Amino acid sequence: QLQLVESGGGLVQPGGSLKLSCAASGSTKDYYAIGWFRQAPGKEREGVSCISPSGGRTNYANSVKGRFTISRDNAKNTVYLQMNSLKPEDTAVYYCAADSRSGWFGCNLSGSSRYNYWGQGTQVTVSS
Repeated sequence: QLQLVESGGGLVQPGGSLKLSCAASGSTKDYYAIGWFRQAPGKEREGVSCISPSGGRTNYANSVKGRFTISRDNAKNTVYLQMNSLKPEDTAVYYCAADSRSGWFGCNLSGSSRYNYWGQGTQVTVSS
């Protein structure tokens, strides 16, 4: 099995930056696409970004394009989400999740059910 742990959340002012980390342990010999999702109170979970096992394909929600960057360091079993120019509407709990079904070159944000491993989440609050 695979375990995922998010870190890096916190309180920032609008326009500020945070870098989230998703560290994997356990069955790390397998290949996984990693997705970042977020959920605010009273709202449905939404996909933010994902990255293929190869690192060569990335996808972003329209609301974060140009502001967020996803990357991975497979040698460290870690995926990062660099978040710049943060807005109050980015406030949410951010989760990383692993998907083994999208292939070496793929990642998918359209359906969270395909992600079979989830971290515990990290709170991101953007407020002045």
